[in-house]
Amino acid sequence: MSNLNSNHKERSDALTPDMFEKLERAEVRVDEAGRASLTAWQDIKMRLMSNKLAMTGFWIIIALVLVAFIMPFIWPFDHFTNNLTNTNQPPNSTHWFGTDDLGRDMFERVWKGAQVSLFVGVVAALIDLIIGIIYGGIMGYYGGKVDEVMNRFAEILYSIPYLLVVILLLVVMEPSLTTIIIAMSITGWINMAWIVRGQIMQLKNQEYALASKSLGAGAMRIIFRHLIPNAMGPILVTLTLTIPGAIFTEAFLSFLGLGVQSPIASWGTMIDDGVKAMSIYPWRLFFPAFFLSLTIFAFNVFGDGLRDAFDPKLKK
Repeated sequence: MSNLNSNHKERSDALTPDMFEKLERAEVRVDEAGRASLTAWQDIKMRLMSNKLAMTGFWIIIALVLVAFIMPFIWPFDHFTNNLTNTNQPPNSTHWFGTDDLGRDMFERVWKGAQVSLFVGVVAALIDLIIGIIYGGIMGYYGGKVDEVMNRFAEILYSIPYLLVVILLLVVMEPSLTTIIIAMSITGWINMAWIVRGQIMQLKNQEYALASKSLGAGAMRIIFRHLIPNAMGPILVTLTLTIPGAIFTEAFLSFLGLGVQSPIASWGTMIDDGVKAMSIYPWRLFFPAFFLSLTIFAFNVFGDGLRDAFDPKLKK
């Protein structure tokens, strides 16, 4: 033990003050010290942009929207005008997608149908978003008997067959975009409400929510000022995945004759007309079916990428 103490003393005596040099405090730049920390939204954006398939879907959506709302204004043909001397023309330099059995330009009608489908999809999804946030936020925040009664009502409404709702509406309303949107909104908000309910139930006991409540904030302020913004990830993902479902529903109902009626262009009505002549004039079915499938694919892959960006653990 004495040997160890003597060795330690010898090493200490060997150190002199002139062996040390005082360094001035240096200013360290953020870019030299390393990458600056990212906010939650910046991190989500980075993960989303690194997902090539999701970004492909995003740019397809942007291209479809731009072409759908710009091309009909600059294209020289009218989608309502019949030309019986130019019926069932195959795709050519004048009519890029050919013509139908009434001589109407298919290129113009496809993009008019895109306007209808995108409009229905976005409006129906926004209605589902608004109703779902309000209804689900109240269920999740109050809980107890309020949650039980409201949840049972949603379950009963969800159990009603969708086509039955549409048919009942058609008894009192004419087939139109308004009828389709109302029919989809009657039960379409329920999934959004359940998503919001689950998120609110997880967040309402967090410190910031309890602190806001202790300071006298009302229930609506806590829900919409504190809880909903912190639940926007799952809400945005659900919204993105609701749009393709609404687009397909509109096309399906129009295909059955329960939605948009001819001569208004809709992918559903165009597919219905194309099926009848698919063996002779296949382009009449191919183009509306292709763009309907492409739109649904783009929204789905973008929605999946958005979900992975908000919660990378789901990708595993």
